[in-house]
Amino acid sequence: MKFTSPTRGKGLLEGYLARKRAEKANGFVPELFRKGRILDIGCGSFPYFLSTTDFKEKYGVDPSLQITSNKDIKLFKQDVTKEKLPFADNYFDVVTMLAVFEHIEHKKLDFVLSEIRRVLKKDGVVIITTPAPWADIVLHFMGDIGLISDIEIHDHKHHYSKGTIEEVIKGVNFKKVKSGYFEGYMNMWFTSTK
Repeated sequence: MKFTSPTRGKGLLEGYLARKRAEKANGFVPELFRKGRILDIGCGSFPYFLSTTDFKEKYGVDPSLQITSNKDIKLFKQDVTKEKLPFADNYFDVVTMLAVFEHIEHKKLDFVLSEIRRVLKKDGVVIITTPAPWADIVLHFMGDIGLISDIEIHDHKHHYSKGTIEEVIKGVNFKKVKSGYFEGYMNMWFTSTK
């Protein structure tokens, strides 16, 4: 599969940042789940994370996909804020949403998280990464000078604190939310189980 930008727009650091998010997400995946199915919501214009992770079955959903077929990854061009995920209940062992949470309008978060919960198997894991609120000014500067995609940065809908995001995740009945920071406290990670 030919690599293209993992995001809309261009930025010198897009590939590097995609690798860092992929490394962080891969670290949270229980080994026994790798024999099952993973869904990456907001997999990007190019499904970088899915192309670098080891799973028996890999699925990606994003409205900006530049490719729609791949022999190793099943891809769906869809906006998850507007319609239900095209999968059966309890279908996935892991669902990831890497650098996507901040692009979803607040009023749509419950719908998207409820859909994630619906398609996750019992005890399945959800993994989310999103920028820390104080990173916003730095990210806009980086977008302005071409280090990251200014299209992506200007599409951010909110900048929630870690505590607020934990409450939103718990609000749709996920168990024990764990969270932390990475990339010099510029990004946050969250994991939870169904």
